[in-house]
Amino acid sequence: MKLLTPSLLVLFCFVIGGIVFKISAPRQCDGIRNDDTIFVLTGDMRRIPFAMRKMHTHPDSDLYIIGAGASNYEMAHRVKIESDSKSTYQNALAIRDIADRAGLDRIVIITTEDHMNRAKYLISHELPETEIIACPAPLVGMPPAKRLERWAVEYIKYIATMIGIKES
Repeated sequence: MKLLTPSLLVLFCFVIGGIVFKISAPRQCDGIRNDDTIFVLTGDMRRIPFAMRKMHTHPDSDLYIIGAGASNYEMAHRVKIESDSKSTYQNALAIRDIADRAGLDRIVIITTEDHMNRAKYLISHELPETEIIACPAPLVGMPPAKRLERWAVEYIKYIATMIGIKES
């Protein structure tokens, strides 16, 4: 019984941490201003269309599509594509380089709600003086089991990131 107790404690902490992780994830855009620069991370089919809808309501904003797989999109003149980065950490480095070159002190990040905590964490460590506005794309039209799986994977990746493994 004594061997089981530490295992149950670890499992309990993992489950509670997962609940906190999900609850703490932003559910809606914090507020995009017309002059904001928006960065959308590729990796899920919902993100770019969601970002393009945001561009329609904020036509003066610049939009950067960050990550591998972005080159297949025809874009408006205020949309720029960075397609070299292949992980969330590499996305954060690319965003840092763009933000530094442009002198940005405020950026908007669009990614899916399950991915937002880790993406924002990595980006904030690369741009500690920059205000980061979260604008999560909702996970709509997905079976509950698949949503739970995605949240669990992102939670595990977040834990890995917190202990220093950035390329997860």
